Amino acid sequence: MAIVTMKRLRAIALAASRDALLLELQRLGCVQLSAEGDGRDEPLLAERYAPDHGDLTERYAQRQLLREAIGVLDRYAPEKKKLLAPRPRAKAGALLEEDGEDAPMRELAGELLRLNEQLKTLASDEAREKLRIESLLPWENCPIPLDWPGTAHTAALFGSLPAGADLDALSREIEEELGGAVQLDTVSADNSARYVTALYCRTDADTLLRLLREHGFTAPAFGDARGLAKAGIAEGEKTLSDLAETRGKVLEQIGRLAMERQRLQLACDRAEVLSARAEAAERLLRGEHTVLLLGWCPAERERDVRALLERFDCAWEFTEPEQEDYPQVPVKLKNGLISRSLQTVTDMYSLPAYGSVDPNPLMAPFFIFFYGMMMADMGYGILMILGCLLVLKKKRPANPHFFELFLWCGVATFAWGILTAGFFGDAVTQVYLLYHPDVTLADGQIIWFWQPLIDPLNKALELLIGSLVLGVIQIFTGMAVSIHLKVKRGEWMSALCDEVAWYLVFALAAAGILTNHLTPALIAIGVLLVLTQGYGKRGFGIVTGIFGSLYSHITGYFSDILSYSRLMALMLAGSVIAQVFNKLGAITGGIVGFLIISLIGNALNLGLNLLGCYVHDMRLQCLEFFGRFYEDGGRRFEPLAVRTKYVELEK
Repeated sequence: MAIVTMKRLRAIALAASRDALLLELQRLGCVQLSAEGDGRDEPLLAERYAPDHGDLTERYAQRQLLREAIGVLDRYAPEKKKLLAPRPRAKAGALLEEDGEDAPMRELAGELLRLNEQLKTLASDEAREKLRIESLLPWENCPIPLDWPGTAHTAALFGSLPAGADLDALSREIEEELGGAVQLDTVSADNSARYVTALYCRTDADTLLRLLREHGFTAPAFGDARGLAKAGIAEGEKTLSDLAETRGKVLEQIGRLAMERQRLQLACDRAEVLSARAEAAERLLRGEHTVLLLGWCPAERERDVRALLERFDCAWEFTEPEQEDYPQVPVKLKNGLISRSLQTVTDMYSLPAYGSVDPNPLMAPFFIFFYGMMMADMGYGILMILGCLLVLKKKRPANPHFFELFLWCGVATFAWGILTAGFFGDAVTQVYLLYHPDVTLADGQIIWFWQPLIDPLNKALELLIGSLVLGVIQIFTGMAVSIHLKVKRGEWMSALCDEVAWYLVFALAAAGILTNHLTPALIAIGVLLVLTQGYGKRGFGIVTGIFGSLYSHITGYFSDILSYSRLMALMLAGSVIAQVFNKLGAITGGIVGFLIISLIGNALNLGLNLLGCYVHDMRLQCLEFFGRFYEDGGRRFEPLAVRTKYVELEK
């Protein structure tokens, strides 16, 4: 239940055995090869070895091809899965080497991408044709061909005027300046414009255009339209019909190819595994006849790695990392059945630095206890337990930690529900009153097998005090961990003047209040602060150090402890919301109406609390608790191993 101890591995092997060695290391799955530049600044290595280059680019291209092909299937022919259907299983050996089906699957992927490009082209053609039809619709009833060239002396003009244009005024102006040589007709109109045609003498073209533009005239762009607009619209609709038919045929082809989805996914996972090995090969240093492997492996797996290396003609050594190497050492966490579930929270925050402390075992009891306290309902707890067990059993998710966490939180929720006697709020009481309307209950009384040991509604103050006490316990635990880390690093004075001193400050203050001897307690606290908070400073810096430390610590501890009041607030809010919906359901006077309203309300309350309690619980851990001792910035241990997305490895 800690950060796994790592060892640095250096191995020199024959270049001819490089691929076989990497294959076995991937099968073993416990060695992370060093990233570019790690340990390569040694003069001897720089002279004798250079980075190796393999077929990584080709592997990446094959993997990307298969990924994109699966994306095409997911978009146009999504797989119909059962809600909790697990991933198909495959043996690790089937993924470590290229298979005879890989080439056909790459050809199939290429065909899917070609069909996808065809669909994109069809979509572009459809959009262009729809735009063309839309531009012709206002002219559907126009009797003049759109490409009419006119005669030797006359021509036609097409265009639009704003919907509010005064056509009568325009007609009078045209009549005054051009006489009766222009025929202006309205073809159609909508909310934004009037679409008009004008037959005119060619000699009057400039004057007519000037008069029209003064009234907001705009000429349309018909593009390559020919003949009557009505015929163009009919032709466009036929083109759209043909495009839709072609699109249907392409989608039908994709649907037939979707039958190969699982084989395609298996090939994609295999490509992922082979890409990882090719990437590892790029991290090797190559000499004339040998390759140099630099990496890390857990100390507990050293024996397995040694046994593997003994099968090859190579030399190797394992060394402990030095203190200055800690920022480069990858971090792997090893936890028990319950504490491993908190890995989800740690991953969202940041991995601890190598050489520090794993927060998961320390955080697990607080996180689960606090979550259960905020939810505090037997019904909700039962649903959480059953739901998580169902997912873990049936779905078998690749990363089960999240569901394991909510499983334990469900257990805590059920336990706290026993203390508060809550079962979907006061549902039992409301159902009882539906069948016994003559019964009168005292304020806060419920119908249940037992009365609540903790009543959130009537004992809110006691619950608030208990929440703050829990906050003090967690904060003091974080301070104790900080003392341990500082003492481990030899920082005795820092631990004494910081955490230990404030332990004593709180102890003296509590003693003074409980014994009613505040004056001696305040004098002792003042002396303690002068001796510890001014340590390492001189002159006036001692005074500023004391007052600065006093201000920052008092305000910091006060705000942090006060943050734990959210434990009481969320418990109270969840209980009240559930009871409100139950009473609304009881107002109907019938069991059916009650069940409908109560189920809807409790479902909303459950969903809200599942998220809300998780977020607030994370805040307490990541800010109030981690801030006392946590050292983040660890690099995740990512060994060369068989990792899959679409298939589950058989164990």
